[in-house]
Amino acid sequence: MSTNVDTLLEALPYIREFHGRTVVIKYGGAAMREEALREDFATDVVLLKYVGLNPVVVHGGGPEITEYMERLGLEVRFHEGLRVSDAETVEVARMVLLGKLNSDIVQRLNRHGQPAVGLSGGDGGLFEVAPVPNAEQVGFVGSIEHVDVDVLNHIAEDYIPVIASSASDREGRAYNINADEAAGKVAAALGAHKAVFLTDVEGWLADAGDEGSLISRATVAEVEEGLAGIDGGMRPKLQACVDAIQGGAQSAHIIDGRKPHSLLLELFTKAGIGTMVTP
Repeated sequence: MSTNVDTLLEALPYIREFHGRTVVIKYGGAAMREEALREDFATDVVLLKYVGLNPVVVHGGGPEITEYMERLGLEVRFHEGLRVSDAETVEVARMVLLGKLNSDIVQRLNRHGQPAVGLSGGDGGLFEVAPVPNAEQVGFVGSIEHVDVDVLNHIAEDYIPVIASSASDREGRAYNINADEAAGKVAAALGAHKAVFLTDVEGWLADAGDEGSLISRATVAEVEEGLAGIDGGMRPKLQACVDAIQGGAQSAHIIDGRKPHSLLLELFTKAGIGTMVTP
């Protein structure tokens, strides 16, 4: 019993500090695929709302998109951490993100006691996008040029926004959006207190594959210096941390979503569990 009380007491100053603050959460990886972890995530986000924070969820769905592409016989390729996307790939991604995953997240949050609203980047003109600079290599992948925070602020007053990483440009062309980038840009636009990225490793590792080489804290300058030597999925996460902080977020965190209640452990305990990036 005393351990439970100690845990609550440890959380209290963080709850007080974060009350009324916005936390943008990039949801993905194992936390999105395993049933028990999906339930943990939903209860964690609902708790954040109950204790006075303003959580905003941004999600991708990479493994699920890959699964459906393979079922349909479509080629799956990546370039510098981005999914190479032709028109068919974008169509499948929109189907999975909006028709399946977004609605599932919203329903879970509703079931655990807080109303949520599902959005894509096209709803209310939330995202303005343009093709990424290396569109020749990756196809229909978009980069977010502007986030309309008025849309989010109106919704976040009463609901938990759940944003799927999909959007169209002004001409109506649909694009895949990297969910890490989307979360970073949303956190920047909202001036979030924290941006939290759930992934399937301990955090940023100095030696990829060696979980004993976790970098627990880093500055934006250190991340920018290290980006040149990083490939794969960690690169867009670290770039999103930089985007978030340079845009006005106070800190960014990359945490292991394979751990139960990882979100609460990072926000409400002294130790934290991943990599924290600061100005």
